[in-house]
Amino acid sequence: MTPDTEPSERSEGQAPGIPAPEASEAIGEAEQEMLAVLERELGDAVVEHASAFGNLVVRVRPDAWRRAAEVARDVLACNYLSFVAGIDWQPAPREGGDVGGESSAPVQPTETTFGAAGSAGRFQAFAHVESTDRKWGVTFKTDVDDTQPQVQSWVPVYPGADWHERECWEMYGFAFDGHPSLRHLYLPSEFEGHPLRKDFPLLARQVKPWPGLVDVEAMPGEGDEATTEPAGTETEGADA
Repeated sequence: MTPDTEPSERSEGQAPGIPAPEASEAIGEAEQEMLAVLERELGDAVVEHASAFGNLVVRVRPDAWRRAAEVARDVLACNYLSFVAGIDWQPAPREGGDVGGESSAPVQPTETTFGAAGSAGRFQAFAHVESTDRKWGVTFKTDVDDTQPQVQSWVPVYPGADWHERECWEMYGFAFDGHPSLRHLYLPSEFEGHPLRKDFPLLARQVKPWPGLVDVEAMPGEGDEATTEPAGTETEGADA
């Protein structure tokens, strides 16, 4: 699909000029082999699959999320974990907080889209694994409940998932069942909210003053007009 794709060929809500994943492209021979293994081992836990940009994407039921990791490691010989991540498919809020208003980022879709292999709701967890021996890889995705965002931890299968899941818990609020110690990676422990959720207020400094905000003195030579007074300070002699 090219950037000048006709609207009728574009996914619903896809922004003009932005190519959508080729979810309907033909699945290659290696991908077919991997998919056959996954369908044999996971059965009806394989909800949907697609090929996007030459990569096999397989959506599995949430209760089979860890089992998918085990099959990838033990049967597909995927010995390298590339990433574990989350996504919020909800469209970015419009200006003024009104989703139906004018977009502050015109390239963003105005309606919810779910990408290759679909989704049952707003949140999903992703993971990509590869085999350094067989030279193939697969991206897994699973649905995460909106109200109780929980997903099985991959740490017991791929120990390298530890920091990835901590980051996802911090940024999206996904609780990874079986993770040895979910704790903050980047943000202070008292931080409120999850910054990568689409409804996280980008104007947080106005909603709640940024910790450590101080008045900045004028640089030498900038003149009196650059001098600022701290909020609430009375000018000396104002009552004279």
